[in-house]
Amino acid sequence: MSAGLLYFEDERIPAMNLASAASLAEHRVARHRFPDEELCLRLPFGEDTNLPDPLVVYRSLAHPNEKLVELMLLARHARQCGVTRLILVAPYLAYMRQDIAFHSGELVSQRLVGGFLGELFDAVLTVDPHLHRIDRLEQAIPLKHALALSGAPQLAEMIAETRSDALLLGPDSESVQWVERAARVTGLDYGVCNKARHGDRQVDITLPAINVKGRRVVLMDDIASSGHTLARAAERVLTAGAVSVDVAVTHALFAGDALDVLRRAGVGEVWSTDCIVHHSNAVGMAPALADALAPLLLDSN
Repeated sequence: MSAGLLYFEDERIPAMNLASAASLAEHRVARHRFPDEELCLRLPFGEDTNLPDPLVVYRSLAHPNEKLVELMLLARHARQCGVTRLILVAPYLAYMRQDIAFHSGELVSQRLVGGFLGELFDAVLTVDPHLHRIDRLEQAIPLKHALALSGAPQLAEMIAETRSDALLLGPDSESVQWVERAARVTGLDYGVCNKARHGDRQVDITLPAINVKGRRVVLMDDIASSGHTLARAAERVLTAGAVSVDVAVTHALFAGDALDVLRRAGVGEVWSTDCIVHHSNAVGMAPALADALAPLLLDSN
């Protein structure tokens, strides 16, 4: 059987978009959870049917714990069935923030989860992984083909069409890479705030030395989780005289009441890529993912 793509129903739309862009046959994985929380997965192939090879598994790893078990089951079953080329497309990659032990006894989950994925798959493709103290994804996932794309250019093009005079601001120093990429694509003005963190949900934001009065500001970052960093930045921007503030992120995690936190801070529009399925999705990553996937499907090493 020729190359194919496996997906789960909750990610049907972005997975089907990728399958179409990459000219791959798509196959849905049926999923059942027993009362004791164990999982049962079922593939749409008969026992006498070969699995697609190469085989692409599309699974974005927001809320990752159960999904990592799914990947383990799928990958090991595929190997038992003789699949020789197994590729993971995980537009959002979890467990990347814990890259060192901050306290005695802490497990460094980035290396552990990265090693786990490296053992299961021949290649991993993701978008804007949350890396801090390493430069390349293969330092976390020990594979020749551990590739990271960025959603910043696609978000930038959408922002330029919607807010042609926008001022792009990153909420903290870690966001500079995404804001700079977006500015290069669009030619829009940009700056980066300073952040002092006092806990998971307590942060202080200082604006850069840029006059925001009368400007339409778009805050850009790779991820929005609790929303508090973006909310504090939005409050500072509006207090300084901006006429509006919107948010554009690659990964729309928006845990708990994060969207309400942003709204209360005065944020107008919230835009995201479809790396995580969410009603804020405004940019599709399928074309970029398909371009990056094409050589991986051909590589036999």
